[in-house]
Amino acid sequence: MGGSLLLVACGPSKAPPAGDGTSKQQELLLVSYAVTKGAYDRILPRFAADWKAKTGQELKILTSYGGSGTQARAIIDGLEADVATLALSADVLKLQQAGLIQPGWEQELPSDSIITNSTVAFLTRPGNPKGIRSWKNLVKPGVTVVTANPKTSGGARWNFLGLWGSITQVGGSQQEAEAYVTSVFRNVENLPRDAREASDAFLKRGQGDVLLNYENEAILATRIGDLKSPFIVPELNIRIEGPVAVVDKNVDRKGTRKAAEALASYLFSEEAQQVFAEEGFRPTNPTVWARVKDRFAPVKQFFSVKDFGGWDAVNKTFFDNGGLWDRMFAKSR
Repeated sequence: MGGSLLLVACGPSKAPPAGDGTSKQQELLLVSYAVTKGAYDRILPRFAADWKAKTGQELKILTSYGGSGTQARAIIDGLEADVATLALSADVLKLQQAGLIQPGWEQELPSDSIITNSTVAFLTRPGNPKGIRSWKNLVKPGVTVVTANPKTSGGARWNFLGLWGSITQVGGSQQEAEAYVTSVFRNVENLPRDAREASDAFLKRGQGDVLLNYENEAILATRIGDLKSPFIVPELNIRIEGPVAVVDKNVDRKGTRKAAEALASYLFSEEAQQVFAEEGFRPTNPTVWARVKDRFAPVKQFFSVKDFGGWDAVNKTFFDNGGLWDRMFAKSR
């Protein structure tokens, strides 16, 4: 799974009887993608305290982190997530297709159940010696690119769509986009499993000339001093959308629906959204966004997964077995 478990609220790990939302103690498991850990380390204790104040019930909240695709597969294979906050709606749709989440989950919460936005950032070496400032610079001879693996990482799929859209959103053809993206991946030496591993490869192990990753990872690396140069956010960019969903089959079996739905709703609160913003994510709560938007790099033109026909079309075209990614990867090696 590539994840980890974190205990947020202490107490005996005794499961309540099915349907009991008022027992003295209850356990929830939140499953998320790798780079959200810092935000949830701060948000989950606040939610647990808020829940106890309102209901008198103590919550013990466990978390699991890893590549979004890997996490989705783990839930399908039996990881008993109550709430899933994955890197892209496509991974939640896999849970729906597996019968774990009921259709219509997107309409159950604000912003189509998208709790955070982000975008693709370029992280470079000090002084940016390779002069990497735009999408087209990624195919310059001698440039080594670091990005995670689209088969396991939601962030890598966003990177891929950012690369593709940098051609098609300015009038380029599908053939031109394929040629460009294939050329970029010829400059990729290896493919870490998730966005955090990609950051570690670039920042801690010194691999590559440029890292493609979430903007929030670039903000974090700058804040803790791992990134010594300003990062670049291309002005034409993909709007990254991070969803949340309650895992219906699990919460109904475990009797945790009431607490799980409350946690999912809490992630849209001003308090939680402010924490997301402080951790480098673009909040979807309009009030919080108005307060913090000047902290983020301006993007002149956003495009979204809808511009590619939605996740069903994107997966079928690009990422399913035998899709365009598999064929392009074979060409790029």
